[in-house]
Amino acid sequence: MIKRIHKNIQGIIISVLDFFYPLFKRWLPIQTYRYAASGGGNLLLSIVIYYISFHFILQKQIVELPFIAISAHIASLIIAFLVTFPIGFYLNYAVVFEGSYLRKRIQLFRYLMVVFACLLLNYVLMKVFVEIWHWYPTPSYIFTQVFVTTFSYLSQRYFTFRRKN
Repeated sequence: MIKRIHKNIQGIIISVLDFFYPLFKRWLPIQTYRYAASGGGNLLLSIVIYYISFHFILQKQIVELPFIAISAHIASLIIAFLVTFPIGFYLNYAVVFEGSYLRKRIQLFRYLMVVFACLLLNYVLMKVFVEIWHWYPTPSYIFTQVFVTTFSYLSQRYFTFRRKN
């Protein structure tokens, strides 16, 4: 039952993405296109969640926890991560990097490692842009995502979901 649901969702996503692929076929191989399209959708979701979290849920206020205080822009980054991590893994596993010889749990562990590296990059860059350079948080987040997404794609392709040659 779960396998059938997975195959149906996977088929729908791939069909929708591949419908638009002819527009990009001249410039991108199918795997890069699928990564850009599915990752772009997940990135857009992440930006929306970040924006809503920062402006409306946290209302730009520091989050006071019993053991630490977290700035609103970092707390929003964490909230966006918690939502988009499982979606990103599913899209990469089922849509972009099909056919990896690695077991799913190893892929998940490697994906988690790469995502934590990306989260660390996000954290450092956000600290620099917002707290040192005094840029606005939302544009800083978008700029950071462009850099981190490039790193993520290369890491996922050659490390997490690699295929035998």
